[in-house]
Amino acid sequence: MPRDPKDEPFPTRQLIIVGICRFSEPIAFNSILAYSYVMVKDLGIDEKDASFYSGLLVSAYAVAEAITALGWGAISDVYGRKPVALIGLGGVALSSLIFGLAKNYWIALLARFVGGALNGNVAIMQTMVQEMVKNPAHEPKAYATQPFVWTLGGIIGSAMGGFLAQPAHFYPSTFSQDGIFGTFPYLLPNLVAAGSIVIAIIQGILFLKETNPAFQEEEDTAVDDESIDERAPLLTARDRTRRSMSRTSRPSITVIESLRKQGKRPSFLEEGLPMPMDQRFDIRRESFGTMHAIHIPKDQQSNRRLSVHPTRPPLSRNATSAYQGKVFNFTIVMIVVALVIVAYHQMAFVTAMPVFMLDDPYASGLDFKGGLGLTLHDVGTFLAVNGFITLFVQAVIFPPFVEKIGVWRSFVSMIVLYPTCYFIVPFVSALPDNLVSAGIYLSFILQAFYGIISFPCALILMKNATPSPLVLGRVNGLAMSACCLARTVGPPLVGIIYSFGGSAAAFFSCAGVAFLGVVQLFWVPREHVGHIEVESGLKDVLRGEIHADGVHDEAVED
Repeated sequence: MPRDPKDEPFPTRQLIIVGICRFSEPIAFNSILAYSYVMVKDLGIDEKDASFYSGLLVSAYAVAEAITALGWGAISDVYGRKPVALIGLGGVALSSLIFGLAKNYWIALLARFVGGALNGNVAIMQTMVQEMVKNPAHEPKAYATQPFVWTLGGIIGSAMGGFLAQPAHFYPSTFSQDGIFGTFPYLLPNLVAAGSIVIAIIQGILFLKETNPAFQEEEDTAVDDESIDERAPLLTARDRTRRSMSRTSRPSITVIESLRKQGKRPSFLEEGLPMPMDQRFDIRRESFGTMHAIHIPKDQQSNRRLSVHPTRPPLSRNATSAYQGKVFNFTIVMIVVALVIVAYHQMAFVTAMPVFMLDDPYASGLDFKGGLGLTLHDVGTFLAVNGFITLFVQAVIFPPFVEKIGVWRSFVSMIVLYPTCYFIVPFVSALPDNLVSAGIYLSFILQAFYGIISFPCALILMKNATPSPLVLGRVNGLAMSACCLARTVGPPLVGIIYSFGGSAAAFFSCAGVAFLGVVQLFWVPREHVGHIEVESGLKDVLRGEIHADGVHDEAVED
């Protein structure tokens, strides 16, 4: 007889192992943000075009992940999550080494693209967390670990990129100009990243358990094929039952068949485009892209939301077609547009700031053309501290702010204020030297505050506007794919603007796009969401506690 899910222990050990593996992506992604601009110039790209090609390096990795995410998910259906996750880690390590050894820009770009294409773990890690958590009461705490781990990895990656690049220049007594790190000035941070990934692979081989239900030793009980759980395994109920009949037999589905099945379900391409502050989201969960559990009282949800009568049988999978014309109503479309606008200027800002800090000044005093002329160490410090700022805003400020102000007012106020954090950046150059750091940190603080408050609130409003729980996956897929596209376009486009118009033009363009978001608010219908409760996931992670219906549960995995 299967074990009652309520009696399942919290998978502490496995979540730690997944968390170690999860470090690889933010380290690999964030580390190049600090030095990509100077690396591009060292590889022979003209200075006036360097910002564009630097942005292209950032996007290449993410685009390749988005393209291959669906395929890796299908392969993991057939051959298991663990091998795909470990192959993905190996791909990141290989990409990092080739990138660090590149003496030609196009080799570096190819290395980034290949690394993203091989990084299958981006499509798998979240699924593994979903499958290893058996007790629904444990989900908020388990999901809270992912953005927490991402942020820590991003902090380490940012600092590593800033302090380990060009070691022969910054540490001449330790690294010779004629040595390997003098010949390849960007190898060291990538070598350290690859080494940490190899350690993650070894511990994954030894300790990570397969989570694909089809590979579990215990047989599944009979499952109604009409049952739908869009949040967890990539396999359907029929697939799981068919595969559980014999673990040693040949897989009953092929990769092609699995791809076809996934094509009928939402494909979350946004999973392939990371942010320095991880904002992947799934509106079917209570986390809404945060490290918290956000509880919305059912009696306060939108009265447009369709529900299934309690005395009637559950609607079948085919019943979703009945809502085909009602899925993407005007409110949902407008909120998605708002998310796309935010996603674009967020990513543009993230990639433009290191360029601005590293770029040489064009004139003394107020300089709308050049940058601040800082060093890689300065940039690494700023980006790492920004990671702590993001973590603080997410963990400490977000819960009381949104509970007090409310979802709708929080969303609107942040969108209205958003242009300010971009508008002030060009004027930092006019500050006295002892105040430049304060100006940079102010822009980072405002950007983190506006983004971390507005994005989850928009997701709550979008979920509230969705006409039926049966179509949440489709709405979520649309929003994430649209955000993926915006974040892909952002880095190279703002790079072009920086190249032709200077630093002020780049940041004023971000402010202009953010102002379009303010104007667009006039077309966003107001969604009434009453008082919400935010249960701090980080607090539970740090305390090692889980609260379920007011009961303290200390059960953990042996």
